[in-house]
Amino acid sequence: MNQFLATLPFDLYELTLFHLVVKHRSFTKAAELAGLTQSAITRQMQGMENSLGLDLLERTTRSVRVTPAGEFLYRDSARLLGDVEQSLKRLREEFAGARKEVHVGVSRSIGLAYLPGFFHANLRRLPGVTCRVSHQPSSEILSALEANDLDLGVLCPPHRLPSTVQVTHKFEDSFTLIAPAELAAQFETVAKSRKARRTWLGKQSWLLLEESSNTGQRLRSWMTRQGWGFEPAMQADNFDLLINLVALGMGASFVPVRALALYGQKKTIQRIPLPEKFTRELVVVVRRHRKLPEHLKQFVGNVLF
Repeated sequence: MNQFLATLPFDLYELTLFHLVVKHRSFTKAAELAGLTQSAITRQMQGMENSLGLDLLERTTRSVRVTPAGEFLYRDSARLLGDVEQSLKRLREEFAGARKEVHVGVSRSIGLAYLPGFFHANLRRLPGVTCRVSHQPSSEILSALEANDLDLGVLCPPHRLPSTVQVTHKFEDSFTLIAPAELAAQFETVAKSRKARRTWLGKQSWLLLEESSNTGQRLRSWMTRQGWGFEPAMQADNFDLLINLVALGMGASFVPVRALALYGQKKTIQRIPLPEKFTRELVVVVRRHRKLPEHLKQFVGNVLF
C-alpha cells in the first residue's frame, strides 16, 4: 500500500482542478474558481501529465482542447469526485449540524404545473430540509445522478436507463391536442372520418416539443403511427412555452393534460378531443448502490403523483 501511495500520479485536489479546466475549457476560469493564479493551475496540470506520461489537455491561444485520454479520465473519474463530495456533505449534515439538503433535477419536458405535487408536501412536512431544484434535459439529469451531483431526478426515461440509477416511482402522463379557439371551432365542422381529420390536421401549423428529448421522440413516433407525420413549424424545449404559443394563435400542439392546469383562464386555448390518446411514463430516479439518507427517503415518499 505504501508503495502504491508513493507512486500515485495525482491526488484528489489535482483531479478536481483538472475537472474545472475541462468543464470550463479554460485555465483562466478554472484558476478563478479555485482561487489560484493561471500559472499555478497550468503547473498542476503539467505535473499530472508528466506523472501519467500522457497528454490530457491541448492549450491554444483561445481555448483548451481535451485529448481522448483527458476525456476518458474526466468521464471515468466524475463519479469518484461526486462520491467524495457526497460523503463530505453527509458527514456535515449528520455530525456537524449542517442543514440537510435535497438536490432535485426536473426534466425540461415537465411543466410548471407538476411542481406543487413534487414539492408542496415536502415544504410542509420537512421544514428543516432545503431543496435545490434544477431544470435541465433528461440526459444531463442522468449524468448528474451518476456523478452524485443530484440526489434524485424526475424525467421521462430513455428506452434504457444507465445501470447506475434505479426507479423509485412511476406514473402515467396523458396528453391532449390543443389549438386556438378559432381552429378548434373549425375542427368541429370537419367530417369525423379518419381521412378528413388527417387532411385537416395536416394543414395546421404544428408546434411540437423538440425531437431530441425522450418525450419528443416518443410523441413523434406515436404521431407517425397515427398517420400524422407532420413537419413542425416550430419546436420548443418545454410545454409551458408551447401552451403560450398556442394561446397566441401560433398553431396546434400536443401537450400533457396536467400542464394545462396553470392555464385554465386562457379562453384562447381549446382542447380538441381525439379517439387516439398519447401517454408517456414519468419516473423518479436515484443512484443505485447507495443507501439513501432518511430525509431523502421521506422526501421521495412525500411526492404526490
